[in-house]
Amino acid sequence: MSEGADRDSKTEPATEKKKRDSIEKGRTPSSREAIQFASLLGILLAALFTLEGAVGRLSIALGNLMELSGELSLTNGADAVLLFQALGIELARFLLPIALLFALAPVTASMLQNSPRLVVERIRPKLSKLSPREGAKRLFGKQGQTDFAKSVLKLVAIAVVVAILLGSEYRNMTNAMFSDPSALPELVRIISIRLLASVCIATVLLVAADLVWSRMHWERDLRMTRQEIKDEHKQAEGDPILKARRLSLARERSRRRMIAAVPGATLVIANPTHYAVALRYRRGEDAAPLVLAKGRDLIALKIRSVAERHGVPVIEDKPLARSLHDAVEVEQLIPPKFYRAVAELLHYLHSRGAGNRV
Repeated sequence: MSEGADRDSKTEPATEKKKRDSIEKGRTPSSREAIQFASLLGILLAALFTLEGAVGRLSIALGNLMELSGELSLTNGADAVLLFQALGIELARFLLPIALLFALAPVTASMLQNSPRLVVERIRPKLSKLSPREGAKRLFGKQGQTDFAKSVLKLVAIAVVVAILLGSEYRNMTNAMFSDPSALPELVRIISIRLLASVCIATVLLVAADLVWSRMHWERDLRMTRQEIKDEHKQAEGDPILKARRLSLARERSRRRMIAAVPGATLVIANPTHYAVALRYRRGEDAAPLVLAKGRDLIALKIRSVAERHGVPVIEDKPLARSLHDAVEVEQLIPPKFYRAVAELLHYLHSRGAGNRV
């Protein structure tokens, strides 16, 4: 079956399980345009809130260096190292806020799209990534063509914005050549802020569209066939034959535990062969009679047999046996509406000398 035919057969939306599996394997909907936009926004914020003071400090430091250039001693390598260290410290103070915002902004954008998680599968080396054939598929495939179209659109939008902005700032840039050199850094900062802000505005629609498209593309790639959904549902519930076998074994174990508890009963109420309910009541210990076992037909006969073999009194009361069987589960206390009827049976046993069980 061809790739196109296989994709056409996947008409059903992905289940939550498949989406979770995809996320756990690191295949998440992520917009690279949003990450790049966050980087630009980080530089813009740095230019707005940190560069003004940093540019002033850097200008003062460089100005002092120029004024004292004649007094600097550069007689050996150690003097040169000290000079470069001083310049490096000033440049680091200037660039560090920009670098931090430039690094943190895309990380924040990525975390806002998807919660961070360590996926070993994504960092494991794969030979397919070194294959020229697979690389050509990624480059010239549908995804590659889409990325190329987005890049061209973004490049055109940015080029138009930059051309318009530089055209409007042409007079200011020309006049800067005849102005005080100390004002040049601030002029560059202002033009950079306007340029970055214009680029961000120009690309914000592209970023929003890419966010929506990346989510839709991810969900489209995860689509399933009807047979895949049926197989997943069957796998979640388990094989019907094995499930029935497990239920049968669980019921059998429950019956064995129930039958094993019959010798500790105070009495068994029967009907006479169709229903049987084994009750335990210990005066001063139990708040009400407790159902130790119950059953119909063969199980009822088994309960009676075990009770008679261990000397547990068996009393035939057809309506009460059936009512108790239908109303009370094993290891539950009987409801108050049965108190009077059961109390009469317990009193009857006590009067007959079976008080050691009552």
